[in-house]
Amino acid sequence: MKIPSGCAIAGIMDTTGAKINGQQIREMIKVMHERSNGLGGGFAGYGIYPEYKDCYAFHIMAMTKESQNTLEVELSKDFTIELSEEIPTVLTKKIQNSPILWRYFLTLKENHIKNLDEDEEQITEFVKSRVLEWNHVLKDLYIVSSGKNMGVFKGVGYPEDLADFYQLEEYDGYIWTAHGRFPTNTPGWWAGAHPLALMDLSVVHNGEISSYGTNKRFLEMNNYYCDLRTDTEVIAYIIDLLNNKHKLPMELVYKVLAAPFWAKIDKSEDRELLTVLRKTYESALLNGPFSIIVANPTSMVGFNDRIKLRPMVVGYKGSKVYMASEEAAIRVVCPEPDKFAFPKAGEAVIAHLDQEVARVGKKVISL
Repeated sequence: MKIPSGCAIAGIMDTTGAKINGQQIREMIKVMHERSNGLGGGFAGYGIYPEYKDCYAFHIMAMTKESQNTLEVELSKDFTIELSEEIPTVLTKKIQNSPILWRYFLTLKENHIKNLDEDEEQITEFVKSRVLEWNHVLKDLYIVSSGKNMGVFKGVGYPEDLADFYQLEEYDGYIWTAHGRFPTNTPGWWAGAHPLALMDLSVVHNGEISSYGTNKRFLEMNNYYCDLRTDTEVIAYIIDLLNNKHKLPMELVYKVLAAPFWAKIDKSEDRELLTVLRKTYESALLNGPFSIIVANPTSMVGFNDRIKLRPMVVGYKGSKVYMASEEAAIRVVCPEPDKFAFPKAGEAVIAHLDQEVARVGKKVISL
């Protein structure tokens, strides 16, 4: 049975960088249990590895020990492995048949750093290219997150059960996002669960990307491979391309992904800019119903499709910003928010680290 409004998303951020226990995001997503069907769930946490904050934290899912060994040979060519360990989990009847779940804390070898002129941007692109290549060519293995001081914990099951499986209460972070999945057109499997991540960027998504074919071909022309059998993957890669490679600020990235209709562009005071974006990035436009939460180390962004066919609620309390598919998910951890915001179609709410404002379109709301 197809439930077109299924899936749940949630996010919480402390804009001062203060830590929030993982139990809070578990409670937020648990309230929306009925929006999932047990075929996928997951979480992304930022600031969770302070002892290894300068290392790339690779979370992997390996279907066989041989595939993990192959990855380790490849890793040793480019990285120094500072720590290699199984991701701690708790056996539970509700989460079954998990792959090998492992994490590596890595530093790039000095010869690579020198060859890249110690340029942080070039270093990041080098590491990213390795992650994309390995996910594309290695069999039975996927790197599901690869950023610094962050990690993705996901799988097949209800999200609250996966939170217990991964012992999320043992982690503290300043940004958390969560997803409860109700897959319709793509399979429910471990690596295809949300969040979808690349380096320190992560995405959770409720809805359907009907433009997936066009978006995928656009990405392939820019050396991104889509191998995770889920439409959400294109969102993460397009954002990385526009924001990190093409240097568009997030305030403009969502104007590409959820571009206004031409009739609205023609009446806008930003007509020239919006026209250029729409024409330049025509193949990056996301069609279909969606609500999306995007996180990186300095921000959390929530936005809807340009007709608002999926729900999005934002709550504020002091320095904390909450985003969710339902108001109840916010109130369960913050019973009395200072205020709520309901983003309009195609507009974004952006919470920045160390800034006590959230931008909704052009309007500035003080927290």
